[in-house]
Amino acid sequence: MERQEGHRVHWAYIGSFTSGGGLGITVAAVDPDTGALTPRTSVDTVTNPAGLALDPGTGVLYAAGDTDPGTVAAFRTGPDGTLAPLGPAVDVAGSGPAHLSVAGGRLHTANYGSGSVSTFAVRPDGSLAGPPTVLAHHGSGPDAERQRGPHAHQVLTAPGGRWVLSVDLGTDSVRVCAADPATGGLRVHTETALRSGSGPRHLAFHPAGEVVYVLHELEPLMTVCRWDAAAGHVEPLAEVAIDSGGAPAGQRVYPSVVHVAADGRFVRAAVRGAGTVLTFSLADGAEKPRLTSAVDCGGVWPRDLVAGPSGRTLYVANEWSGDVTWFHADPESGALRRGGRVEVPAAACVVLS
Repeated sequence: MERQEGHRVHWAYIGSFTSGGGLGITVAAVDPDTGALTPRTSVDTVTNPAGLALDPGTGVLYAAGDTDPGTVAAFRTGPDGTLAPLGPAVDVAGSGPAHLSVAGGRLHTANYGSGSVSTFAVRPDGSLAGPPTVLAHHGSGPDAERQRGPHAHQVLTAPGGRWVLSVDLGTDSVRVCAADPATGGLRVHTETALRSGSGPRHLAFHPAGEVVYVLHELEPLMTVCRWDAAAGHVEPLAEVAIDSGGAPAGQRVYPSVVHVAADGRFVRAAVRGAGTVLTFSLADGAEKPRLTSAVDCGGVWPRDLVAGPSGRTLYVANEWSGDVTWFHADPESGALRRGGRVEVPAAACVVLS
């Protein structure tokens, strides 16, 4: 592994909306001491890469193109930060992929526009074997504008690799899926209904493996759920209000992403409209988040929230202000202190190596 001044070289891969003036995928070096980002290069071969996923085993980066029809592309990452395409982008057999994940030799995309999840087999070199197998979601919600049909917004493999969870904003539910041996795709094992009209968007697992946090976009709340890995079931336990402080009077807020600290002591949420990052302490237990702080996100419309390799730095992709801002997290209190920012027009998502 290449090292620089005794440190492993880390890279940030930042997706941005090309339709909004973004550069596609920006590659930035990560300072091992400060967490600061320094952009090195960019590739624009994927239109609107709204979701990125990095396979740590192969070093392959996958990018979902938020288009109709939607696409996914694979890139070999180089030790110098370069990205080399592993063949052309392929059709996901759906529209508007907003998120993707890779695990266990399979890549899944959550297709917001078509309300489906597509599954690809991954070859040993990291390239994708197509066409995909598609699991269509069904249902709707009470919001006439946003929930006329299903809108899969996130797909994530659960710890242990047995189950794949998909979050659907249009049907107010989380589906737990299992691999279908006949097709290589997914089949629904259980489906959990959440508050009607809440628009679940994103979830995260507590590292202890027994709690899942589901963040909702259409109502400012987070649902704390029990995760039964043996049964493959999500059980809602409580709802936690998402503070909308910071938003102009009368303006709605749209929570975007939830993140759990690697040590399991804090859970955080980004809130669009309010322009804040909220920190909840889990000192009372993983099932009892307690709001401890709210800080300005450093920009406008925070769309993504990820931790750096050390866990001491938090990165926020601010779409409308076109930047990625980083914060230093106090390991004891969880308080966030702004570190700096780098310009990335129409920033959508960040993954780090």
